[in-house]
Amino acid sequence: MKKRSIGNYAISAMLAVIAVIQIFPLIWLILFSLKSDEEIFGGNIIGLPAKFLWENYAKAFVGGKVGVYFLNSSIVTAVTILASGLLASMSAYAIVRMKWKLSKPVLLIFLSGMMIPIHAALLPLFVILKNLKLYNTLWALIIPYTAFALPMAVFILSTFMQSIPRELEEAALLDGCNIFQVFFSIIIPIVKPALATVSIFTYLSTWNELMFAVTFISDQKYKTLTVGIMSMVGQYSTNWGPIGAGLVIATLPTVLIYILMSGQVQKSLTAGAVKG
Repeated sequence: MKKRSIGNYAISAMLAVIAVIQIFPLIWLILFSLKSDEEIFGGNIIGLPAKFLWENYAKAFVGGKVGVYFLNSSIVTAVTILASGLLASMSAYAIVRMKWKLSKPVLLIFLSGMMIPIHAALLPLFVILKNLKLYNTLWALIIPYTAFALPMAVFILSTFMQSIPRELEEAALLDGCNIFQVFFSIIIPIVKPALATVSIFTYLSTWNELMFAVTFISDQKYKTLTVGIMSMVGQYSTNWGPIGAGLVIATLPTVLIYILMSGQVQKSLTAGAVKG
């Protein structure tokens, strides 16, 4: 019993050290956002600020236009999650649950998209968006983000749907349901854990994406958080406190999602791992 208790204490201490190491960068970023440039470059890099400069957040929102960037990122991410989730679930249902000759080749075409790096598609997408008059609009980000989210989403949802008994659909059809009622009333509620997994992956990849956002958006009013915060760095001088505040604002949604939905996040990731 003594050996077991000593082992438990050792494991708890090790986990506590790991937790501190993982949380420290976030704490440092919050403290960084509340300091002045003189204090940041004056040697007080890790310690508490001598004076908490909450006005750095006001400067980030007003002068740095972080509020506009945050709204643009929220719109792009929300539309991408909804569009990719709906399109992927309908595609996976057609591939897995319907009988037609080209279902397997179509699935392979979707999965082959997982092997295409975004850098290879950068120039062709730029030309296409220019010709379609979509350059410098939020659609220039939403459409590519949705397209690149579909392969993984179709893969996760198709493997999840394979485990659903066909008797559920047959019973619904006998009761008079059409194909759309079966899909939205029976299939969608069952695949909610897989949809949660897809939404989490899509959120992380879309919210933090930089390459497309830099290339396809140059207008200030359409920039997302990643590009907007990067543009706050001046050519000759930079006020680092508001930039730190902008980084905290950009990180806050991810932290809040995990705090409020930690249980669902773990369930969805486990479901995706098991089914996938």
